[in-house]
Amino acid sequence: MDFSFSPELSELQSMVRRLAREKVGPRAREIDKTGQYPKDLFELFRDAGLLGLCIPEELGGSGAGITGLTIAIEEVAKYSNAAALMLLLTRLPTGPVMIAGSEEQKRRYLPPIARGTQHAAFGLSEPQAGSDVMGMRTTATPDADVPGGWVMNGTKCWMSGVSEADWYTVFAKTGDASSRAHDSVTAFIVERAWPGVEVGRTDYKMGVRGVDTGELVLTDVRVPPQNVIGEVGGFRLAMVGLNSMRPIVAARGIGLAEGALMYATEYVKQREAFGKTIADFQGIQWEIAKCATDIEAARLLTYRAAWLADKGCFTKEWVPFLSMAKYHATELAVRASSLAVQLLGAAGYVEDHPAEQWYRDAKQLTIVEGTSQVQLGLIARGVIDHDLWWD
Repeated sequence: MDFSFSPELSELQSMVRRLAREKVGPRAREIDKTGQYPKDLFELFRDAGLLGLCIPEELGGSGAGITGLTIAIEEVAKYSNAAALMLLLTRLPTGPVMIAGSEEQKRRYLPPIARGTQHAAFGLSEPQAGSDVMGMRTTATPDADVPGGWVMNGTKCWMSGVSEADWYTVFAKTGDASSRAHDSVTAFIVERAWPGVEVGRTDYKMGVRGVDTGELVLTDVRVPPQNVIGEVGGFRLAMVGLNSMRPIVAARGIGLAEGALMYATEYVKQREAFGKTIADFQGIQWEIAKCATDIEAARLLTYRAAWLADKGCFTKEWVPFLSMAKYHATELAVRASSLAVQLLGAAGYVEDHPAEQWYRDAKQLTIVEGTSQVQLGLIARGVIDHDLWWD
């Protein structure tokens, strides 16, 4: 049992930590205020080789895997969850392609992501189909003019990076639109430039501003047969793809919690009250200690989950371990950011300090890619089915 990073991963952590502190931190507040996509940070990540961490070396990436991306995101999320989301989007839409895509698809779509010449996004949710994925109404029907081709219609929503993306991984009903059978859903690669593909409304968000979230509108979009990912009727691909993402989302929560607690700790060490600093009071020290313990517990869960995902352990029997990381780390982000606001008092409630931004950003993490309640259900099912058992 080895809890240390390899020399290569330790070097990656040091490099990203420096970039995050020196380049991401000073930009975080401006990104939040303006909501503008931070192209300069994207270029920074590109030049540092961070856009291909999850992509194999033979496809232009660095082959650092989910563990490498988890490390990078943890460091960046200490300062900006929007910037961390930019890194996450190098894996969420590409994951299904890496897991089940053809060699042609991998060679065509993955190297540009690693090089930073293209962006991608992931389309699963719809207005009436968030946690209830099988409620989706986007359809793909056989194209009468192209053997094996499809015609897609529908609207996807809450898509992060929708405005910047050059292509999308999109799930649609290829069977009866009202069917709830898993073999009625299929994954496709849809290119932004195709006729009928439009970005609809974008959302004004409480937090994690700077990376657009919004709608993708598909109107009679003709999808060639070579853009089907895996098998027709491959809904399982959506689930294993999301399972493999759990540690990456968890890393956003850990980084946010670390950033919030570190900032608040430095503040209470300087803030004087009743003839001493706030940090001298035992009640404050206990809150810091509890949060620090939770952070380390979340890190252990998350890096175990990353290690499992890199081994391909993201099928049903491993779900409880992956979901625990996502659940614990993202709920911790909410608690830690709330604690930071409380420790700063009135100062934490105003824009003079970043605590209120962490507080707004944190809540998103308990919702995206499977809510906390969904994660609890998956963990519980794992125990009930003895996938997670201690005897």
